[in-house]
Amino acid sequence: MKENPKHIRISEYNYPLPDERIAKFPLPVRDQSKLLIYRHGEVSEDVFTSLPEYLPAGSLMIFNNTKVIQARLHFRKETGALIEVFCLEPIQPNDYVLNFQQMEHAAWLCMVGNLKKWKDGPLCREMTVKGFPITLTATRGECRGTSHWIDFRWDNPEVTFADILEVFGELPIPPYLNRDTEESDKETYQTVYSKIKGSVAAPTAGLHFTPRVLDALTEKGIDLEELTLHVGAGTFKPVKSEEIEGHEMHTEYISVSRSIIKKLIDHDACATAVGTTSVRTLESLYHIGVTLANNPEATEEQLHVKQWQPYETECDVRPVVALQKILGYLDRHGMEALHTSTQIIIAPGYDYKIVKAMVTNFHQPQSTLLLLVSAFVKGNWHTIYDYALGHDFRFLSYGDSSLLIP
Repeated sequence: MKENPKHIRISEYNYPLPDERIAKFPLPVRDQSKLLIYRHGEVSEDVFTSLPEYLPAGSLMIFNNTKVIQARLHFRKETGALIEVFCLEPIQPNDYVLNFQQMEHAAWLCMVGNLKKWKDGPLCREMTVKGFPITLTATRGECRGTSHWIDFRWDNPEVTFADILEVFGELPIPPYLNRDTEESDKETYQTVYSKIKGSVAAPTAGLHFTPRVLDALTEKGIDLEELTLHVGAGTFKPVKSEEIEGHEMHTEYISVSRSIIKKLIDHDACATAVGTTSVRTLESLYHIGVTLANNPEATEEQLHVKQWQPYETECDVRPVVALQKILGYLDRHGMEALHTSTQIIIAPGYDYKIVKAMVTNFHQPQSTLLLLVSAFVKGNWHTIYDYALGHDFRFLSYGDSSLLIP
């Protein structure tokens, strides 16, 4: 049994990050960002447009095509108090696509800002959507941890919940930018290949890609594929416990098509992941395959990857075999895509199964994302971050990126 990372002290994953090193806005041209290259312990730098030069022809690169939704809704009470309702995940119906298509009613799990000013009764806001005047009401239900069940109702069957968010919602940029959302963020805080609505934060490694970089990758003979993981607000949740055992990972929803599973098998279960969300999805696939190897009749709920699962089950199944088990599961159920969820925490002690190279930005001190990077580079994250701090790299969501090849 491999080392269990539960007793890792998060204080060991700290580094000084002055506010001026946090990129508040992206560069005018996305692909002109700096690229740190970490290969087998050696660090160098280049510009992002050079990325294709560092990847082998014939390799497989996987992107997360999730699209950030305008998840923040603002209501003003008659008293003048401003209440923010931040949609985290759909609960009725709990499928993103179905929920966005709802007419007249939808329920979401939400974080509520200025909660103490919302004692009881519904919040109301009048608006015009697609030319129709409507009244949107929000009614607070049960509390679940730090979130609340919120029922939304509106009085026009021509208008979907997606329409309401599009007109009335605000894009939720990361809290550490310490600024209001601007009109430009609607474009710059989406990847150029975003398609499937559902995230409340962008998969930021993808923000550097432009059509010309994607074309250059294709010309080099690199296979480009997409999966979907909807990024939850929990991605910004700081680790408050001294040891990571006390940190509960948020659940995120993933969707991976049958064709990608086949493509991964064709590439001997080896891939370059764009962003930590793609990393978590690809590595979760392996553990889903292990579950199916041990229990071919597993239900959809049993396929959910629990936080500590990779460290508590024997993982001697070969990655290709694990993927074949998923393919068999999809075939038995006549499914074109795997829809499930993951709470995986990737920390030092984790043994990567599918991801062989990673494109990722520079992450916050004492974050689970920094743990994920440290696990990938065998604890050598200081070398990378010291270089980035010493060579004028820009940090966090709108900052520069790195290509890591351990």
